[in-house]
Formats: sequence, C-alpha cells, structure tokens
Amino acid sequence: MGLADIVRAIENKTNTATLKWSKNQGWRPEVTGFSGYGSGRRARILARVLMSDPENKLVDASASAPTLSEQAQRGWRQFFTIQVGNLPVSVTVGDKTIESTTNQNGYVDLLVEDHGLEPGWHTISITAEGSEPASARLLIVDDSARVGLISDIDDTIMVTWLPRAVLAAWNSWVRHTNTRKPVPGMNKFYAELLKDHPYAPVFYLSTGAWNTFETLHGFVEKHDLPDGPMLLTDWGPTPTSLFRSGQEHKKVQLRNLLIDYPDIKWILVGDDGQHDPLIYGEAVEEHPDRILGVAIRELSPSEHVLSHGTVASLSTITTNGGQGVPVVHGKDGFALLKNYLLKPFVKATQAE
Repeated sequence: MGLADIVRAIENKTNTATLKWSKNQGWRPEVTGFSGYGSGRRARILARVLMSDPENKLVDASASAPTLSEQAQRGWRQFFTIQVGNLPVSVTVGDKTIESTTNQNGYVDLLVEDHGLEPGWHTISITAEGSEPASARLLIVDDSARVGLISDIDDTIMVTWLPRAVLAAWNSWVRHTNTRKPVPGMNKFYAELLKDHPYAPVFYLSTGAWNTFETLHGFVEKHDLPDGPMLLTDWGPTPTSLFRSGQEHKKVQLRNLLIDYPDIKWILVGDDGQHDPLIYGEAVEEHPDRILGVAIRELSPSEHVLSHGTVASLSTITTNGGQGVPVVHGKDGFALLKNYLLKPFVKATQAE
C-alpha cells in the first residue's frame, strides 16, 4: 500500500468518525452552492454538502465585526470540514428538477440538459436530504458570444504569495477578505478587454480550494473585477498522489471550456510565478485558432522567491505564443493595459 493510499484511508476513517459525532451533536447537512455555468444546451451545477452546527450559525448571525482571532478561526475552519458523501440531493434548474447524490467528498457536479433558461445569471435551488434548501448562481452564456476571458487568481488578480507554506496558510486561513491585496490595475485591464464584448463570459481558473469560494467571490466583487464562475479544486490525496495536481486541474478545466463553447475564442490571463505560461503555451500550440491572446503578469524577483524559491520564473511563453498568437507581459494590470493597447487582441474580432 502506497503512502497516498494510507493517507486517503486515514482521511476516510476520520471523516466517518467525525460525521457520526456531528450527527450525535445535532449537526445537520448544509449545502454550499458554487457558481455554475452552461450554454443554451446544457448547464454544469457545482455545490458541496458539509455538516453544519446550527448553534454556531445563530451566533454568527448576531455577532458584531469579527476580531483578528475570530477571523483566524473562520479562516482555518474553511479547511477542517466534515463532508457528507453519497447523500441524495435534488437540483432545480428552471422548470427541471434532477435527482442525484454527492460524491465521496460531498461534492455535487451535475450536468443538466435542455434546461430552457435564457442567457444571463440565474439562481437555482439545491436541497440535500436533511438540509434546508440552498441557492446557487448559474451563468448561461449567450450563444452569440465569440470572445471569452479565462483568468488565474493567485498572483494574477490577488497577491497571495502561493505556494510558500507559511504565507499561503496566513493568506488562506487567517486573513479576512478585506485584507487581501489586489494586483494593481487588473480591474481596468479586464474592463478594457471586455468593453466591446458585453456577452463575453469570464471564468476564474485556479488551483485554490473550493473551501475558499465565498471569500474569493467576495474579493472579486469588492475590487470591481468582472463577475464570473470560479473553477477551483479539492485538496487532499488522490489514488496516485498525496495532493492533486494543480497543473492537471487547470489543463482539464481549460480543455472543458474549449469543448463546451466551440464558437468562443479565449483571452488567457495568468502570471509567471508558477506554470501558467507553460499551460497557456500548450493551449496555444494545440488550439491556436481558439486563443485570441495571452497576458502574463510578471512577478518581481522577491515575489518569485516567495512563490517558488528562485528569482526567475519557472516557465516562459514566447512573445507570439509560438503560433502567431499575441502575448503581452507586465508587472501589473496597468503595464499589461499599456502593452495591450499597442497590439489589441480583439480589435479585429467581430463584435458580439
């Protein structure tokens, strides 16, 4: 038995024990709805079911502004959860209701065909056995959309200094939403990219954990970044490894978006702190006709050291993506905007 198998077995046994304990304490399943997305043909619904203490909910609802210690407690509680696996759930999308179950880690990842919803944002209902109904947001992309934006989060729109362990823990577990620093000018850069494309969908693709979804959504809203579904990941062991591959997660989700929206050409935005240039470069090489352009935020030498221990980037992308696809670089959103205006990605693209 490999180390990943041992850790996974321990995780399963621990969750089984805590699940039983929480039920005995009067805890109940609670649904957290993530932001789903879809086309006129089908929609992908994303959510998770965890055990929740009703008494804590009552305390939180009446509490005043949290102290630093309370913020820390709320932060680390995001990662110490009791998931409810194999639990029946009911999802209502428009006039259609689908019955399903959570997976072993409590997640709902469901495709709904022929939903009949109009383009735009919608609110759907999700109910798990023994829980109160919960809502989730769902974006149906207009079939006429021809341009879309895919953005990384960590060190692209938000300064997080990932994955250095201590700083990552502080940013993800302790610091509250209003203390997270935005990368300067990224909201203005995105506004310029999208100004002539009102139906362009925006997706945030990150290796961050689903546990931080609500915090990240609040950050996007607070700093006037474009609204869009977030495609995060789950932490923990897999059948072959102690941790899930962030690179593979991004590649799979990017590939899914290319498949789901065959008429959209994408703008890819990331940073050179980890592997975005490599991942985006592969996408350009494999699908040069589907990528309008790539924007890479360049970290400073000190940020590179904090991110991965060296003063230079781990990977690069050529100035034209290797396939004639334009690439711009800049230290922040203002620099990216300045360089983009010299050679716009979407200037020659037919407006939606």
